Amino acid sequence: MVLRYLLLFLGVLSCSTSAILIRESETDPLVLAALRLLLASLFLVPVLLVELRRHGARFTRDHLRRTRLPALVLAVHLITWTLGARMTAIAQATLIVNLVPIALPFFLFWLARERINKAEVMGTALAVAGLVTLSVKDVLVGGGSPAGDLMCLVSMLLFALYLSLGRRNRDFPSIWLYVIPVYAQASLVCLLVAAPRIHTFAFGSVREWALMAGLAAVPTVCGHSLLNAAMRKIRGQIVSLCNVSQFVFAGVLGYLLFGELPRLLFYLASAMVVAGVAIVVFAMPSDAEG
Repeated sequence: MVLRYLLLFLGVLSCSTSAILIRESETDPLVLAALRLLLASLFLVPVLLVELRRHGARFTRDHLRRTRLPALVLAVHLITWTLGARMTAIAQATLIVNLVPIALPFFLFWLARERINKAEVMGTALAVAGLVTLSVKDVLVGGGSPAGDLMCLVSMLLFALYLSLGRRNRDFPSIWLYVIPVYAQASLVCLLVAAPRIHTFAFGSVREWALMAGLAAVPTVCGHSLLNAAMRKIRGQIVSLCNVSQFVFAGVLGYLLFGELPRLLFYLASAMVVAGVAIVVFAMPSDAEG
């Protein structure tokens, strides 16, 4: 059980690098989403071939068909997130996209008939209170846009749906036979949307290619894959609550890489989020996870 949570938090840590890499990139957001997924799919081709040799007989056309909806949801999530994050203030965007634990229980019940329990209600309330504590001052002073806020809200709902679909599809013979087709098909969707803007990408820039490779390898291949793997073995609401702690890791990385010293509220909010996650993790019996 301990290994499951270590891998989950490694996935959360990997995903927390996404905002930093996006911030460093000057690529158009539509093109960025497309190239990120395309490179991730290419990186995983050798893994796909190995997994097909190992589990090919158990991987059916029905499995492949069931990856289409998650792929479409992932593509639209990444597009709306990259657009929304650049349309509104960072505080508003971060607050909205991290409200997944509020929406996820409804999707989990709808798609997987998984009910949220009392410990998860308490942990969710405490973690969300931590997020509000961190962001409310910045939200009140403004700087955002209603359209950007709405875009981030749509992105958050899509991410909650994406995680729920991963929970429902946990019967795949291999996690890689689920996520790799999802990434590949999502990259095609994003490429179609980004086609009119692809000429704006600096194809000769080693720096931009390095950032695209970093986005593909760390938050996508490592982060998203580990989150999907966690949804197969751990209750969905626990995964979403642990994912909330992204802002804690992002704050630490921001300090280490950019010298951004977090405000006092950051430490209070971090403690509330960690406490909320701890409530649900330690209250959950091991035989109730899967």
